[in-house]
Amino acid sequence: MSVQQLTNTSFTILAGGLNNPKGLTFAPDGSLYVVEAGIGGDGASIPAPSKQGNLSYGLSGAICKIENGTAKRVLSGLSSVAFGDGTGAAGPHDIKFDATGKAYVLFGLAANPVLRKSLGDTYLGQIITCDFSNNTLSSIVDISNYKITNKIVSSDCEVVSNPLSFYVDNNKLVVVDAGRNSLFSVNTDGSNLKLVAAIPDRILTNPIFPGAKSQNFDRGHVPPPRAYPQAPPSGLSIQSVPTDVIKGADGVYYVCEFTGFPFPEGDAKIYRIDASGKLEVFADGFTQLIDMAFDADGNLYVLQHMNQSGWKGKPDGALIKITPNGERKTLIEGDGLESPSAFTIGPDGAFYIINRGGNPGSGQIVRVEP
Repeated sequence: MSVQQLTNTSFTILAGGLNNPKGLTFAPDGSLYVVEAGIGGDGASIPAPSKQGNLSYGLSGAICKIENGTAKRVLSGLSSVAFGDGTGAAGPHDIKFDATGKAYVLFGLAANPVLRKSLGDTYLGQIITCDFSNNTLSSIVDISNYKITNKIVSSDCEVVSNPLSFYVDNNKLVVVDAGRNSLFSVNTDGSNLKLVAAIPDRILTNPIFPGAKSQNFDRGHVPPPRAYPQAPPSGLSIQSVPTDVIKGADGVYYVCEFTGFPFPEGDAKIYRIDASGKLEVFADGFTQLIDMAFDADGNLYVLQHMNQSGWKGKPDGALIKITPNGERKTLIEGDGLESPSAFTIGPDGAFYIINRGGNPGSGQIVRVEP
């Protein structure tokens, strides 16, 4: 472990060198686990939704346990797809434990579910249970194969599923699919998979598009620069891209969003979604939200993956506190926090953050004092 003193923030680097780490959580015994989406492999390929290349399949995903300053891979050889350079990865995206200590792992897909069969036998797009005592895995539900309006998804490349994060709500698992812009629930035994709410597209007025020197940000999910219009329209329909779900003390779900291309600054929202699927905006004015957590006092903490539109090439992220009365305070802004992808609040009250989460080989787990 090492302690890095920054301008305003002191954090401890618990582990580094991770391949696209996406989610982390504490087990009931106090152990910290993190999942790596991997770097794909040299297997079969499927086209990325952006049409900017192919995602190749491999068994480079992993589940790690953080011990004594290192990330020990307790389970490796898990399903993963990525571009040839290891970017744009989808694989193990999140891990959670239920009250009995049973582990659940959510796998992303970031592609059309119909194309998945060409990859062979894979866990992509599914939730599995994992027994670390004997390293056995068992699929309980296929999120990506959920039917849309009672019809199986088509071969249209515009249809994308990418389960990204989930919440354990007693005997239910509640999942956000960032590709389908939807919230699903399923029983922990895999039964009764259903749609809770679909988050609608919205019209962005006077969108700002990337310029000629902009970064080719998130090339797995956005159009190539050559596809940008010469004169952006005055109004553009953009997707929500939900990234996390948690449950509040009021008994309703809270869902944050990343927003879709062109990733407008200050336009990401947090929604409240009740049991009937009714949506209302709880808070807005954020940029590229990626994760959330409540503390015991009802304060909500939200993590910005980047503080500016990703195509500007500035990776600084932020951790923001929202008090029960709505007051906001930015706890960390940049200052070494780069492209964070997830966080959790530890038993000690400290923040444990995945830093540089979208980078193959350079992801970190850092601890920040409360």
